[in-house]
Amino acid sequence: MILCDTHTHLFVNQFDKDRAEAIKRAMNLGVKYFFLPNIDCKSIEPMLKLATQYPENCFPMLGLHPTSVKENYRSELKKLKCRLDDGLFYAIGEVGIDLYWDKTHLSEQIAAFEQQIAWAKDYDLPLVIHARDSFDEIFEVLDRLHDEHLRGILHAFSGTLKQARKIIDYGFLLGIGGVVTYKNSGLDKVVQQLDLKHIVLETDSPWLTPVPKRGQRNESAYVYHIAQKIANLHQISITQVAEITTQNALNLFDVGN
Repeated sequence: MILCDTHTHLFVNQFDKDRAEAIKRAMNLGVKYFFLPNIDCKSIEPMLKLATQYPENCFPMLGLHPTSVKENYRSELKKLKCRLDDGLFYAIGEVGIDLYWDKTHLSEQIAAFEQQIAWAKDYDLPLVIHARDSFDEIFEVLDRLHDEHLRGILHAFSGTLKQARKIIDYGFLLGIGGVVTYKNSGLDKVVQQLDLKHIVLETDSPWLTPVPKRGQRNESAYVYHIAQKIANLHQISITQVAEITTQNALNLFDVGN
């Protein structure tokens, strides 16, 4: 069984004391592929260092996280663009709009999101979208800018069935993480009605820890629990869930088995 964690921040300081051990624990449970979403300019070097250490397993993305978008976003994007020209990245991400913490920079977030959508098209890379309290705003941008060249993942999906279908209609996959295991999230009922060809697995570690590990730091090994939950919802084996969702991810990111 081969699992894929399509969204893990293994390079952040929460893993400084046991990063190698956390990766080993994940690999022991069948996790072979780890996709690393960037946060800002400062996170690029630790992310690339990890990808260099595990070139067959860890695959970096490049993007400016919406909560990192401030008044100086243009200069930050300029720095990121230089790195994009010089390096090998597997997606533009994570990017998008986050209105949960702060709505002050909504216009800047939209502008940065639009610029990074253009990068995804220009470089023929998948787009990994962060949407928190912002589905309407995300959809408004995608309705204007989506075309046949745009593809990707709506990361940490926790919306309704209607919203899921709208994302699928864009040709995007849904990133399903720990929220599907939460008793009152309602996401389990949505996932139960979705064909697995539209789903990839993710942890968003060190955040959004799934049951039965909730309350602990999240790590990529726990994608196993997410896969098991989805297997239970669809009444199939975890091996089948792993096979389908991993292939979905490898096809999207253009990574060979």
